Amino acid sequence: MKIILLEDVKKQGKKGEIINVADGYANFLIKNKQAVPATQTGVDRLNKENALKEEALAKLISDCEKVKAKIENETFKFQVKTGEQDRVFGSVSVKQIANELVKKGYNIDKKQIKITSPLSSLGYHNVDIELHKSVVAHIKVELVK
Repeated sequence: MKIILLEDVKKQGKKGEIINVADGYANFLIKNKQAVPATQTGVDRLNKENALKEEALAKLISDCEKVKAKIENETFKFQVKTGEQDRVFGSVSVKQIANELVKKGYNIDKKQIKITSPLSSLGYHNVDIELHKSVVAHIKVELVK
């Protein structure tokens, strides 16, 4: 029997998939509101929902691209304490970068900021910000005395 999954079912499929299962198992899933029969109206509704999701995803990616273009043109400066031979005490953290981004008007969570190596020397450093799985911005961070 063909059914449309309303939620993820272990070892069967993910939400929104149309799968073919045994009649008894299909009845079990339908009774537990995990699936509905794959009728023409159900398939049409699923297609409409998928189209809306794709449209929303395209808009989100477009918005992320705009933020990426704007944020990559800026340089973020941090004043740090230095010791002998201009060695930095400690390093600039993800939290500090996130706070600076918020001050400049960007709504970026610290979990989106990816630092490959510690920012512990004077000069320019590149930091990646994952705005979306498919959109990664590269910003410049400058450490000065």
